[in-house]
Amino acid sequence: MSIALYRLDDRLIHGQVVVGWGQPLACRFIVLVDNEVRASDWEQDLYRMGVPDTVEVVFASVDEAAAKLPEWEQDPRVGILLVGDIDTALQLASRARIRNLNVGGVHHRPGRTERLRYVYLSTDEVQKLRGLAASGVEVSAQDVPTARPVPLAEFV
Repeated sequence: MSIALYRLDDRLIHGQVVVGWGQPLACRFIVLVDNEVRASDWEQDLYRMGVPDTVEVVFASVDEAAAKLPEWEQDPRVGILLVGDIDTALQLASRARIRNLNVGGVHHRPGRTERLRYVYLSTDEVQKLRGLAASGVEVSAQDVPTARPVPLAEFV
């Protein structure tokens, strides 16, 4: 089935991703796309600790992810691809074909406004998501699989 979920979540790998999404999707691999985490062995070890042994975790830079995305899309196992911020999502989408993006968790920071109870965005981030959508990526927000996907136009 390949990558079943492209998710933007600033917490990256955590229980909601592993259990909430991973179990219902029968996920067998997670790709975490983050340049800083890719360069940090101890951060990779921390993220691996939250994932069962039955799920492979791949850490990739944006460039590595763009190059390997076709391979992951052809993988017979079900996978989840995670990015931690909108800029990383934009960089990846500019280098590889991303059909959709699930905005699953963008938490409060100064300058951000609540759009949904689990999505806070600055004006700049709203414009970036609109640009991503204008490029052909279907952007929606959904914190858990049982929730209704909220189209971008409903939360920006």
